[in-house]
Amino acid sequence: MSVIETIIDIPAEHEKNVCGQFDSYLKKIERTLHVTIVARDGAIKLIGPELMIRRAKSVFNNLVELSKRGNAITEQNVDYALSLCFAESDDAILEIDKDIICRTINGKPVKPKTVGQKQYVDTIRKKMIVFGIGPAGTGKTYLAMAMAISAFKNGDVNRIILTRPAIEAGEKLGFLPGDLQSKIDPYLRPLYDALYQIMGAESFLHNQEKGLIEVAPLAYMRGRTLDNAYIILDEAQNTTPAQMKMFLTRIGFGSKVIITGDKTQKDLPSGAVSGLDVAMRVLGKIDDIGFCNLTSNDVVRHPLVQKIVQAYDDYEKKNPAKQPPKEKTHRLKEFKYHR
Repeated sequence: MSVIETIIDIPAEHEKNVCGQFDSYLKKIERTLHVTIVARDGAIKLIGPELMIRRAKSVFNNLVELSKRGNAITEQNVDYALSLCFAESDDAILEIDKDIICRTINGKPVKPKTVGQKQYVDTIRKKMIVFGIGPAGTGKTYLAMAMAISAFKNGDVNRIILTRPAIEAGEKLGFLPGDLQSKIDPYLRPLYDALYQIMGAESFLHNQEKGLIEVAPLAYMRGRTLDNAYIILDEAQNTTPAQMKMFLTRIGFGSKVIITGDKTQKDLPSGAVSGLDVAMRVLGKIDDIGFCNLTSNDVVRHPLVQKIVQAYDDYEKKNPAKQPPKEKTHRLKEFKYHR
């Protein structure tokens, strides 16, 4: 295979952003694509096989364009641009970047960062009920929260209701101090964190006092009819089939529902059936219900998280969990009575 050279010009104001601190992004691209990169005076020389040079040019063009749009280039951006260049879908990252859902309290745009996340957001816009299933770090809850806050600010819904099962993650915490709200707050903390980041604490507390934003455990949903609301059920893998049915039958007119869960992180008692698994089987053929399956490729946390998720996926495929033993049914013995 012939070795070629090419030069890419990078505007000086974007050079540091694209190359990374101490040229860390250049080194990652070199290692991944097996090319030689020489950066000097605002120009980058690429040396290597023709195919890899073409892929490297695609990566740099995407990163420069993202930088021109005001993005701070992260390692996740570089990793995703590299993965797309192998998939021959180079322009996807730029199409995704155009979709701004809303802005945080600090003015930072909230938008999908992967093809899977973009499909998730598009499905939420089209369907009344959406199941977002995927591993940790794929933005299931955060993007759902952003969509809910955007709809609330635009007047599409009158209130936001956030709920999740109050169940410990494999630990017994015992009796928690304080009143009822203090006892359930630790379980709902991830929802509060996202609300504070996007809305700001002051705006959230103001709307919460007026009853326009409600954060509550799943048990509080029984007996209610939720009209004109944006409803998010988080950690749905920890619901029982009865709880899931109860929740889905609360939906009223003008409402939209997003259900998020990670099937690999269940905290239910051993042998218990997850309501999320049952709902996916039962509701799969209903038109106005959408299902989005995110994967390790959609992880947008630290790059190490993506490797951890992928490693666990590979391990579980090679070592499938044993099915819990079936419960024994006890039959009443028949007795013959003699006169």
